[in-house]
Amino acid sequence: MPFIDELVARLPEPVRRLAMQHHELIKFALVGGTTFVFDLVIFYTLTFTVLEPKPVVARVISGVLATILSYILNREWAFKNRGGRERHHEALIFFAISGIGVILAAAPLWVANNVFDLRSNLTVTELVVVDFILGFLIGNLLQMGFRFWALRKFAFPVEQLRGGDAGSTDLHPTLEELTDEELGHA
Repeated sequence: MPFIDELVARLPEPVRRLAMQHHELIKFALVGGTTFVFDLVIFYTLTFTVLEPKPVVARVISGVLATILSYILNREWAFKNRGGRERHHEALIFFAISGIGVILAAAPLWVANNVFDLRSNLTVTELVVVDFILGFLIGNLLQMGFRFWALRKFAFPVEQLRGGDAGSTDLHPTLEELTDEELGHA
């Protein structure tokens, strides 16, 4: 992504170095932001139409669809330079981890609706706010932390080595010396 490369190149040196050191986390966050919006649109479309009385079902459906999009974006961009597994094993592990993430994201909403019977006491506007806070803020924070750790550890475990770690004599290449492939943008 040439736009992102240009943006990173314009950052002040300490910030640029920090961005390069944490490029996977930044990419993971951008993928997460994209799938968050996608998930939100699907969830509210379902809860305001066919699944109005069943917000947990709507949350699970929107979470599954967002997970499919997340796999594609994470595999092809955020964790592009990781691997070491055959594609079908990687996908199976990714979707198992993401399935746990969907459950974690839906858990606060389930507890509020099934343990505390929250839906019976709130107006429509209050429900929209509560569903957003429980299902998307608290639930997504739970799933995001778990998924970043688990995806790096299990689904995309081996980072391709660069520089001195890969046997190169250039121990610390500059941003200009790194290729698009090494930056994960090719």
